[in-house]
Amino acid sequence: MQLEPTRWPTWQAFKADQQDLLLPAGTAAHIPVTVRYIDVGEADRGTVLLMHGIPTWGYLYHAVIPPLVAAGYRVIAPDFLGHGWSDRRDRFDRSFQDQARMIVALLATLGLGRVDVVGHDTGGAVALILAIEHAALVNRLVITNSVCYDRFDDDMLDFGHPLRWKPRPIADLVAALEESLAAGLSNPGQLTPEFRAGMIAPWASEEGKLSLLRNASALNANQTMALVDRHGTITAPTLVLWGMDDPWQKAEDGRQLASEIPGARFWAVEGASHWIQQDAPERFAKAVLAFLAE
Repeated sequence: MQLEPTRWPTWQAFKADQQDLLLPAGTAAHIPVTVRYIDVGEADRGTVLLMHGIPTWGYLYHAVIPPLVAAGYRVIAPDFLGHGWSDRRDRFDRSFQDQARMIVALLATLGLGRVDVVGHDTGGAVALILAIEHAALVNRLVITNSVCYDRFDDDMLDFGHPLRWKPRPIADLVAALEESLAAGLSNPGQLTPEFRAGMIAPWASEEGKLSLLRNASALNANQTMALVDRHGTITAPTLVLWGMDDPWQKAEDGRQLASEIPGARFWAVEGASHWIQQDAPERFAKAVLAFLAE
């Protein structure tokens, strides 16, 4: 399937293109869970797995997917458990390890044995787990503006206090998310009404609000610090791609990460911030494609 840049003029169109997959009990969680994901393109040059973070979903990559498909890649972009439109019931954990188990189960169900992995924000932490603990699944690795070490955004950690947030109205959560979206973009014009609406849509209900609180409560520096002395075991060729204006995941963390992964390269994207896929989609796609082509 070849995608035009206007394939998804709205977030609703992107959501409509997502597929559903039921993962059996015991694979990703102790109960069966449903994963929503985008699966487009032909794998002439391989398959690329795109993983988002918090508080986003697969739509974060909507402007990046078409050039990857046009270059000959199949693209898989799932919503993590509890995120976007995947299962959001209040009945399972959302830790980085649990999300990694979900990804392993998803790839197995799709019959995919080895993929190129791109991880952003908390998705970057999941990507590191995959590269360390499931190395056979990872062909090439791209880590971008990722949660790593013990640097976690205070706003997201604050959402993880249910006694503080559960009684508050949805409007308060939406206002906080809007501030976060604006703070993570260097180019204000990229905070389009459609991007804003798409990023907020999954959380703008009582079910969505609670799911976001549960996702935030799963943020834990122990999970990332447990990886630090294993960064050196990663064997996949690695690109650390960083929007340099990020107010949360600092560039020095990205540079340190690149220094600890054997052979990794650090690629700075100036004039771009945390939501780099929206802030500089052309440069993001160009960097990923150049790396994958090597």
